[in-house]
Amino acid sequence: MIRYYLSRIGQTLLTVVLVVLVVFTLLRFMPHNGYFSKEDFKEMTEIERESYLRALGVLDPMPVQLKNFIAKLFQGDLGRSMTVYPKSQIRDILGDKIKVSVLLNTLSLVLSYAAGLTLGVGMARRKGKALDHFGTAYVIAIRAVPSMIVLFFVQVSLSRLFKLPMLFYMNRPISWILPVISLSLGSIAGTSIWLRRYIVDEENRDYIKFARVKGLSTNYIMWRHVFRNAIVPMSVNFPMEILLLISGSLITETLYSVPGMGGLLIQSIRSMDNNLVQILVLIFASLSVIGVLLGDVLVSFVDPRIKLRADLSA
Repeated sequence: MIRYYLSRIGQTLLTVVLVVLVVFTLLRFMPHNGYFSKEDFKEMTEIERESYLRALGVLDPMPVQLKNFIAKLFQGDLGRSMTVYPKSQIRDILGDKIKVSVLLNTLSLVLSYAAGLTLGVGMARRKGKALDHFGTAYVIAIRAVPSMIVLFFVQVSLSRLFKLPMLFYMNRPISWILPVISLSLGSIAGTSIWLRRYIVDEENRDYIKFARVKGLSTNYIMWRHVFRNAIVPMSVNFPMEILLLISGSLITETLYSVPGMGGLLIQSIRSMDNNLVQILVLIFASLSVIGVLLGDVLVSFVDPRIKLRADLSA
């Protein structure tokens, strides 16, 4: 197992390095306007702009820029925002944004798993009945209809029906309800439909049929055998969802004016803030890659069959 873990860690590090190289290289092709605040760009002459870019190191050869960028990353220097928050440290900007995204995404994660697992188990145990049909229709609607339409419908209809604020305010917890629900819709659909599938698959296995023949109760078989085995493949994505708590949602945060990480990325792209876009894309991509690694590690702990295969192969 140690060899497996070391191999996966090596692959993850290599992937992160490739992500850094690709993102860094692509951002070098962006217009240089993103390195100036609007006021500075208007006031500077062409010669002053070139001198300014040279002082920033933007005109240095690519290998030199990359070396300086990585050296600053290890020092904790993420650079400065130039257009969104002129000349503010990106590290300070992210500190405030991450708090908001973690708050909303933690609440949505709890809601997603509570509702998704409950709905998935209910659909599996009442296969072919009203609850199963309702859950299937919900999943189809969420996956077939464009997310922007679904989120806009939720925002408008629920705000009118329950008199909820349509925009997010940090000091008004009641305004958190709609963003949390919107963030949870897709996860609830995915969790419920996959859990239903895994439960149905487990119920058709020979060891479950044998347990029924032995006279074990339906509830005992469900929770002691079926559910425990059905939940294993779903644990792969759990570490990724935990890590992505800080990244927020691009669409939802923009729709509700949430001052989080997702909305910040949209704002920085619109404003062509090269430094901020670069850091945000690297954070989101690295979190995804690390989440996949942790998912593989978690599965090896919760599924004893993986350990057995490893021991046998050794």
